[in-house]
Amino acid sequence: MTIDENLLVLLLALLLDRIVGDPDWLWSRLPHPVVLFGKAISNFDRQFNSETLTKAERRLNGTVSITVLLAFSAVAGLVLHWFFGLFGFVGILLEVACVAIFLAQKSLADHVSAVAGALRGEGIVGGRKAVSRIVGRDPQTLDEPGICRAAIESLAENFSDGVVAPALWYVVLGLPGLFIYKMLNTADSMIGHKSDKYIDFGWASARLDDLANWPAARLAILLIAAGAWLRRGARASREAFQVAIRDGGLHRSPNSGRPEAAMAGALDVQLAGPRVYSGIVVSEPMINGAGRGTATVKDVEDGIAVFNASCMILAIAVFLAFIALL
Repeated sequence: MTIDENLLVLLLALLLDRIVGDPDWLWSRLPHPVVLFGKAISNFDRQFNSETLTKAERRLNGTVSITVLLAFSAVAGLVLHWFFGLFGFVGILLEVACVAIFLAQKSLADHVSAVAGALRGEGIVGGRKAVSRIVGRDPQTLDEPGICRAAIESLAENFSDGVVAPALWYVVLGLPGLFIYKMLNTADSMIGHKSDKYIDFGWASARLDDLANWPAARLAILLIAAGAWLRRGARASREAFQVAIRDGGLHRSPNSGRPEAAMAGALDVQLAGPRVYSGIVVSEPMINGAGRGTATVKDVEDGIAVFNASCMILAIAVFLAFIALL
């Protein structure tokens, strides 16, 4: 498919994902493709990441493993695209549905909305339970402002790697690019962290994921700033952009800090700072230190409004690009 055809499929997929999301009735009966990716990664982990290996051997095994997994993903994307092409217009609709499966607009908004709803209806206990579904930090260490910050950070970060990045790689490389990105992103979340077990085996996955997310994280700044302009006015839009440029590099990740800083500026709230993961304190500076120090449920809800507007602007940008290429 050409880029203009990819843009059309992506536009329809974005609309479908905003309406349908990830229906429980479907994925309770079938394994989600990302779950299958995870099983493949786990299999390589079990076979090639033994504690008896040296650090150099683990790094080599991890590099070869992710290379094989990405090659498999590319071939799967090519084969599936060829298969869809056998069915003409129906095949296009099948590809639209396939792309929508790998986008996270509605599901992300729903999960973050659940945190706000739980805090309003059940208090801090319900909020901790809801936020534990979307973040890796220890929920019992979070007070209500901490829960709100965690939800907003997850919303911003996942806008970049759950919406913008898969959309971008699909436009550039079609289904092979989308599958490669999702395999890589899944591998990074599973084996890309700096624990003793994975610092070497997951090294290549983490570095490649950083490269794959670099353009999307910067594009996400512009989209969040545009979404802030629609929902909160010109001042919020300026702050989103300025804080992202100033504070985006304060995060330990070369990419995650960019959309988080943009959202912090849009909402005028501090994000990041010290956090606890599996009993270990991760100390980082506050993003948007001049913003309000106490995040609230309303900030979470305002963040969702900015997120939804940013998704809408992404769809409009895809539509305009498609018209321009025509």
